[in-house]
Amino acid sequence: MAAVLRPVRAGNGFEEALEQILQLLRLGLVPGGGRLPAERELAERMGISRVTLREVLKVLADQGLVESRRGRYGGTFVLGRSGDPGAEALRRRVADVDVDVEDTLRFREVLEVGAAGLCAAYPLGAAGEERLRTALAATQDAPLAEYRRRDTLFHLTLAELSGSAGLAAQYTAVRARLNDLLDCIPLLVRNLEHSQRQHAALVDAVLDGDADGAREVMREHCEGTAALLRGFLS
Repeated sequence: MAAVLRPVRAGNGFEEALEQILQLLRLGLVPGGGRLPAERELAERMGISRVTLREVLKVLADQGLVESRRGRYGGTFVLGRSGDPGAEALRRRVADVDVDVEDTLRFREVLEVGAAGLCAAYPLGAAGEERLRTALAATQDAPLAEYRRRDTLFHLTLAELSGSAGLAAQYTAVRARLNDLLDCIPLLVRNLEHSQRQHAALVDAVLDGDADGAREVMREHCEGTAALLRGFLS
């Protein structure tokens, strides 16, 4: 268990903690009906707050993977595999879309980090800056059902503003594959709120001309998405 539960990196605590506990369940290190380590132990092992851990456990409960029990012998218990139709449905869907998860995530990171750096390194002009601000605002105002579409448009705007038509074309293709994967996992409000903070920090770095900062924020953003996908789809 120690090999799976380890301190998360700063920046994506919720996503990486969720990935680790999902890995713990997928590997069967806690069997169906078994109890997860106490909240304090889990939080200390992963270096996250109890509040963040409880949000992670709530997601797992909502997905039918664990349940919380109160009382003297209470805690968080793993539900049996037979009670986990959602995970099997996700795996079938991933197989149906025929996407190489790791290749898509790595190629996406290369393109997105590069686009963010280019947008910050070269002046966008007044029209470009307004396009970027408008795309960001659209994601911030998005209802849950609209979020993924507007998030896609925000990232496509960055790719288009990079000044490289080739990069934008490649990103359009990889984003289509990424969305096939994202459609296989649930929308998590905590993750979307975190993504919005990263989007805002990214736009600030781009408009300030901070290429290194923009690349770092985008790299962290991509790593958060990758952690979620690996957790749910592995």
